[in-house]
Amino acid sequence: MRCCDVEALWDEMREGVQPRREHVLAHLRGCKTCQDLYEQYEGLAYCLSCLPIVEPPVSLVPRILDHIKTYRERFKIRQPDALARIASPLGNLLVAWREQGITFVGFERGEYETERRLIERRLRRTVELADPPPWVRDAVRQWFKTWRADLRHIDISQLTDFERAALRKAAEIPPGEVRSYGWIAREIGHPQAARAVGQVMARNPVSLFFPCHRVVATSGKLHKYGAGLEIKARILKMEGFSPKR
Repeated sequence: MRCCDVEALWDEMREGVQPRREHVLAHLRGCKTCQDLYEQYEGLAYCLSCLPIVEPPVSLVPRILDHIKTYRERFKIRQPDALARIASPLGNLLVAWREQGITFVGFERGEYETERRLIERRLRRTVELADPPPWVRDAVRQWFKTWRADLRHIDISQLTDFERAALRKAAEIPPGEVRSYGWIAREIGHPQAARAVGQVMARNPVSLFFPCHRVVATSGKLHKYGAGLEIKARILKMEGFSPKR
């Protein structure tokens, strides 16, 4: 379970921006994800607060700074992702990409500038409008022909190991079939993490290509979708699946 707002907050702190206490408390009061995590780790936090304060060795500081520098260089994106509007049988798609592959696929549902800001928030980097190269258009066209994606053209390198494992397992679900969040959790070796899998699917930056629409509740009923349940049902019907009512 992760909170994208807290992740963005950590990024700001790494850049030297210190959050105001009232903003943090306001977020905690309104964020169910953070409330659940707080309850889960409240006891651990209390135990840690009871430990005596130990001064870190002087030699530790440069090692920490080197680690932060290495981490920042590893994930530094020097150029913004390109973004284009591409027509599809389901309406216009917003597709972002960079040299390594496609980084975002979503349905256009509102004013472009609003959509662009949401995409930048999801990717945590800027995007710029551009003309899509043939390989990007071909990737979209091929998916609607075969209901499968060539994952070599998709870039999810910025996600965590758990997120990548969950999305890759979802990509193994055949078109026209569905699996549960619990099934994915068991298949990737985390049988108790069905809820976390749900979070991954909800934040999937490359929907369609990593088909989170094929992941449903244990009962078989459709359960949440970024573009709405109507679109989810429509995609599954196009693939040949009839959802339970």
